[in-house]
Amino acid sequence: MADFYEILGVSKQVSGAEIRKAYFRLARERHPDRFTDPVERKNAEAGFTELTAAFNTLSNERKRAEYDASLSRPQQPTDPAEIARQAHAQALAAERAKDYHQAVQLLRAAVHHVPDEARYHADLGRNLARNPSWAREAIQELETAARLAPGTATHHAELAAVYLGQGLKIRARKAAETALRLAPGDASVQKIAAAAGVADQASETAAKPETGRLSGLLRRKT
Repeated sequence: MADFYEILGVSKQVSGAEIRKAYFRLARERHPDRFTDPVERKNAEAGFTELTAAFNTLSNERKRAEYDASLSRPQQPTDPAEIARQAHAQALAAERAKDYHQAVQLLRAAVHHVPDEARYHADLGRNLARNPSWAREAIQELETAARLAPGTATHHAELAAVYLGQGLKIRARKAAETALRLAPGDASVQKIAAAAGVADQASETAAKPETGRLSGLLRRKT
């Protein structure tokens, strides 16, 4: 939203008379008829239209009151990336509060607005996996995350965990192998790899208590 006070160069506390004075001064300085160059004239016309809109709003007592009230209201973001960022942050908070249904709804919104962000798909898949009825969609989201960010071990490991939960052992092993190759020293990845029957090095940590973001997925398998 344009700041009409800024356009007129006045403060929010000025009187109606001061608003009119500022408008007429600027209108004389910026009137399109003062410019002969076509480009400058076009820019002046756009600026004059904005200037007139500011004056028409602030010189009317009712319109000014409504405009002032609108300035105090929180502005909703319109940029898709910002909408997705906010939805993602709220979803993670909902997940921490164990409100997984709300987390899923918010993450769906994040994915909708920015479909190429791998972490949004991964977080959506992780939360979907908590509900057996959403297992297929969880797999699709995690597969998308792994495709968008193939070098992120966590995406492959979480995918392997969901595959295991669905009895898809061959797929789980392949995803676990990829995760282990990308992050051989990660204890959570090693845990998933051990569960999928991948590599001897994974078995070294298999008996340790489950920790990290993947443990919940493993518990659901058992």
